[in-house]
Amino acid sequence: MPLNITPVTNHREREKGVIIYPVYSRRSEGLSIGINLFTGKKSCAFDCPYCEVFPFSGNAEFSLEQMEDDLRAAADAHKQNIPIKDFCFSGNGEPTLSPAFGGALKLAENIRLEFAPSSKLVIITNGTGLSQPEVFSLLKEAAQNINIDIWLKLDAGTSGWYQKMNRCALPFDNLTEKIKEFTSCSTVTLQTMLCAINGEPPPREEALSWEELVLALAANTSCGKAGGIRKVQLYGKARAAPEDPLASRLPDEYLEKRAESLRNVFAKNGLSIPAEVYF
Repeated sequence: MPLNITPVTNHREREKGVIIYPVYSRRSEGLSIGINLFTGKKSCAFDCPYCEVFPFSGNAEFSLEQMEDDLRAAADAHKQNIPIKDFCFSGNGEPTLSPAFGGALKLAENIRLEFAPSSKLVIITNGTGLSQPEVFSLLKEAAQNINIDIWLKLDAGTSGWYQKMNRCALPFDNLTEKIKEFTSCSTVTLQTMLCAINGEPPPREEALSWEELVLALAANTSCGKAGGIRKVQLYGKARAAPEDPLASRLPDEYLEKRAESLRNVFAKNGLSIPAEVYF
């Protein structure tokens, strides 16, 4: 049955205070019910030049009560005709930075089990929250105990490209050490944006360093639990951003070559990890 929902070309409705936004997700390959914890303004530790979220400021306030009402309504409206693939925390920033994140995660899990138990929770995160012990513990416990898929961003393999792509105050080495620690005990889906900055693709040495880092994470287990990488998602710039044309789309062939190179690295090291491409 075709989905009775229009594929999303942007998420500007989130900037009007929307908490729950059902979308057709190319990476979920179906209906994803988005959860936005930042209804009043954008809030993120990254400042990526490719980011589609335009700076905004509004009066809409987030509440768990409103989230529950809206999420129940969305889940109930779609459960009869359209399989819900996931309930996804994304929205106008980094979800783990929200003070309401822990409560929202529990609430979403309860509603998932009630309305769509075959679906999963997805958290799209840039990993900066892992530097906070309470967030680290919360995500680790969730990864090990509920049906959740953590989509962890890794846009760079070197500090130089990291500062161009993510422009974050947290040093690259600090971030990657926390990611290594987390993936030693928890399995993640790694997501990497590939785009040009000022018209230039990632340098050759950057691409090689990224592969080395991904390989290290892929085989990273140390605490008796499954860890490492479930799969890698490489995706290209598909939506308008406030800073265009600073970040721009790369040819499809470039993304395919990067994915194939990573697949070869995995195969040489005896790893069967998918590397998927989304244009």
